[in-house]
Amino acid sequence: MTLNQHRGFTLLELLVVLAIMTLILAIVPPMLGNVLASSHVKSATRELAAGLKYARSQAINRQEEMTLALDVDEKYYVVGKKRKRLDVPNDTTMTLITAHSEQLSTKEGAIRFFPDGSSTGGQIKIKHASSEYIVDVNWLTGRVRIMP
Repeated sequence: MTLNQHRGFTLLELLVVLAIMTLILAIVPPMLGNVLASSHVKSATRELAAGLKYARSQAINRQEEMTLALDVDEKYYVVGKKRKRLDVPNDTTMTLITAHSEQLSTKEGAIRFFPDGSSTGGQIKIKHASSEYIVDVNWLTGRVRIMP
């Protein structure tokens, strides 16, 4: 190897790499934002389903009616004396379909579980951007399931 032959990168190669890196940094963060928001919505859906299952098990174990009350505007629920706020993005919408007798107001309602495991039934829809999940409670069996 002679003195004039140096190994390395040309200025053009470095500029191309910097341009590609800038492009990647401009595209990836917005994509991650949607992934994180979707993850929060999915996690909140699972948490809500767990709360419903807990209310049902408490109704069976205590042999008394238990309810899960939900505020769809403020995005929190109450089981027994425990109040829990759902960690979802602000632009997430929630709707509750429940028995007329359990509708507390236009934004609040409840799903009631009975000592035999049955319930008043209902559905809770959680929607954010392209993600939508439905937590379904069967009125006859009280079974709670999540539908994508």
